[in-house]
Amino acid sequence: MNKQELVRLALEARARSYVPYSHFRVGAALLTSSGKVYQGCNVENASYGGTICAERTAALRAVYEGEQRFSAIAVAGFPEDAPPEERGYAYPCGICRQFLREFALPGMKVYIARSEEEVIETTLEELLPMSFGPEHLQ
Repeated sequence: MNKQELVRLALEARARSYVPYSHFRVGAALLTSSGKVYQGCNVENASYGGTICAERTAALRAVYEGEQRFSAIAVAGFPEDAPPEERGYAYPCGICRQFLREFALPGMKVYIARSEEEVIETTLEELLPMSFGPEHLQ
């Protein structure tokens, strides 16, 4: 699975978002160590606190299927009808970064896309430096 395909799958997942309040669609495609990919989208809730992000939706699907080692994730998020020139980059929020950290392989890649061609590549360690993880509880 290459970066471009993972980004394409994140953009595809974005279309399934349920966003009646913010109209800000986010899709994610999560690559596990076994080579399987799990897609997720953001799902809003009238209580706002019940909203779940695309990254955690994808991660929950992976864990449910027995996957516990993540090697890369692509995230694409921008308003529903934003023209390409007005799209920004939607980075994972803090809770998503910590949630991914629980299952991340060292050097986990994070691709932030606003189109298939415009992608920022980083790592989870860069987004969440000096993080707390499972190894700190053993």
